[in-house]
Amino acid sequence: MGCDGGTIPKRHELVKGPKKIEKVDKNAELAAKWKYCALSQEKLRRPIVSCELEGELYNKDAIIEYLLDKSAERPNAEAVAHIRGIKDIKELNLTDNPEWEGERRNTKGDRYEDIHCGMFICPVVGLEMNGKHRFCYLQTCGCVFSDRALKEVKTEICHKVGNIHLFIFPRLFSLSRLSTLTAIFEVTESRW
Repeated sequence: MGCDGGTIPKRHELVKGPKKIEKVDKNAELAAKWKYCALSQEKLRRPIVSCELEGELYNKDAIIEYLLDKSAERPNAEAVAHIRGIKDIKELNLTDNPEWEGERRNTKGDRYEDIHCGMFICPVVGLEMNGKHRFCYLQTCGCVFSDRALKEVKTEICHKVGNIHLFIFPRLFSLSRLSTLTAIFEVTESRW
């Protein structure tokens, strides 16, 4: 039982301090933003869309379900409150990452799973879309490029589709809320 004369309790044994707050791993949180739909929290699958305002990634079917029935309660409905119609989103033209195994990999649990390996890459530079690098997409064709690729290759032609695009602000949008629109202004101003 203790405290019968044989033991002397210390303060930390008698007084309980405040509980420590759990910290979220920032790398895992970034990886989740690039692999899961911001509305339904399901894995991203084609067709993938993004909005101009937030730059989050969504499954197109989740957005269509939301637009058809806005009265249904969803846990992340505030994340898409700004989307009023199909015209507010753009279907993205993404390049698959050949190193990403996804559902094809061995699911026995005896392999190392790299959470930083992105499902998609930049077609110009080869950077993975895993939250470590900024990515932008063209509003006209939906092609996705890394910010580094847009800074290195100065041209008005889309590298993936081959259409002529002027890289001006209304046509170039940033993916992910972590990337600010000031980076887009820097890219577009350096082209003039």
